[in-house]
Amino acid sequence: MRTDMRKNSKSSWPKVIARKWLNIPSGAEEFQSDYAVNGETGDRRKSCCDQDYHSIVPGNFSEGWLTETAGGIKPSKSMPEPPPVTDSLNPRMFVGTWNVGGKSPHEGLNIRDWLSSPAPADIYVLGFQEIVPLNAGNVLGAEDNGPAAKWLSLIREALNSDQSDKELARCYSGATEESSPSSLQLEQQASLKPRTSFTDLLSMEDELGEEDFERLLNLNTNSSEEGSPSPTYMSGSPARQRFCLAASKQMVGLFLCVWVRTDLYKHISNLKVSCVGCGIMGYLGNKGSVSISMTLHQKKFCFVCTHLTSGEKEGDEIRRNSDVAEILKRTKFSRSFRDLRQPFHPENILDHDKVIWLGDLNYRLAPGCVDTHELLKKNNWQVLLEKDQLRIEQRAGRVFSGWEEGRIYFAPTYKYLADSDDYVVQTSNSKEKRRIPAWCDRILWKGEGLKQVWYSRGECRFSDHRPVYSLFSVHINLVNKLIPTAISCPPRFSSKSALSSACGAKVQAEELLVIPGHKAT
Repeated sequence: MRTDMRKNSKSSWPKVIARKWLNIPSGAEEFQSDYAVNGETGDRRKSCCDQDYHSIVPGNFSEGWLTETAGGIKPSKSMPEPPPVTDSLNPRMFVGTWNVGGKSPHEGLNIRDWLSSPAPADIYVLGFQEIVPLNAGNVLGAEDNGPAAKWLSLIREALNSDQSDKELARCYSGATEESSPSSLQLEQQASLKPRTSFTDLLSMEDELGEEDFERLLNLNTNSSEEGSPSPTYMSGSPARQRFCLAASKQMVGLFLCVWVRTDLYKHISNLKVSCVGCGIMGYLGNKGSVSISMTLHQKKFCFVCTHLTSGEKEGDEIRRNSDVAEILKRTKFSRSFRDLRQPFHPENILDHDKVIWLGDLNYRLAPGCVDTHELLKKNNWQVLLEKDQLRIEQRAGRVFSGWEEGRIYFAPTYKYLADSDDYVVQTSNSKEKRRIPAWCDRILWKGEGLKQVWYSRGECRFSDHRPVYSLFSVHINLVNKLIPTAISCPPRFSSKSALSSACGAKVQAEELLVIPGHKAT
């Protein structure tokens, strides 16, 4: 049996290589997702994450799908009536990017520092680069998804652990009267953590939402005169809420995953993915992008995780500009004949209402930057940033025209010595290539209704890059007065079964499942 498996593995290699070299898609539209359903089986199964597409799903998901009849989509009998909603929402979105240097995470790796923010988030968008070494075997051969499974397990555990709830409580205790302060103000406030006044609490009610506001009020009233919080978790508070995986996708070393609060998951639809290789020969996946498109309350979001051309030679920035142009041009989200009956669905990145671009963009400091070492010691980031290639190219209109990036108040994120706080350029004993420190890891955005309230970096020494993260307040105008309550996430997760649990499914949006005895429409 093992001999046969080895023969099949060997015989599949030429096919895999041929597909990659000829840029033939192979499961490019499939992605990983959590979901669970309740209710009775209908006449036709519908995708849990895309209301407009039929999908192939595992056979054990035999109950609870929405049913399609001549009158349209109807909830099953056991489902409650849709609740009324307000006219607008302001969910918070955490966006993080990290080049992990081809290293697989070890058990017990603490990523909570990276995932911490001044306020709890409703959506987490996490992008990785180099989750596997970018060698010939990984670039040309079959995809190694083992590290991706480990990262998903770590993230699931971090987002759903009791420790994360305690950290959220500490975040709440540092709240201030400004609902959306600047990055510098937030950093100063995070260290002070004053007790919030009652007037400030009232001013924050609309921004936080009912559940978060109740929890903040509870924390504040239980604080001592010195401002030490004594949290009491209430039913329905963030301490009781859990996060589920909306979608994840890998292309060689690139990996992007989107996590949402369970009570928000039912409002997400039209999940799709797209991969673009810009590496060897302009097509292989050692460099390029992984994008996820989704609809939240009828607003269309796109998240683009990228790893652009490396190098600090003069002219390398032009190649990075070219990578961005290719990604914008070649990223396509598939459509089926069913889309023709539905409202507009975006086919490319710029068709979306709100776009987040994250990743190792690899832009360096322009040649001729003097006294880099002295400026680093003095934490004089603003002088160094005047030589930042991304800002120079953006001001000249050669890349990311019309995109926004927050002000940077943190040190360059690349390149560090292994397990050290020292840059490679700071020591002459290093065997590493001497690299001028640079802000390679960035987060940009485009679209109305996105307001950045935090832009910073983590300090984990796991790789030669430091992780970067940002917190956004997202304004969404609600079109419908009623929200369907068709889908909910599983109430419990096992961190050891991130990819193999019964709640995991690869959804192929373009495939049509015809139930025997039922005529397709």
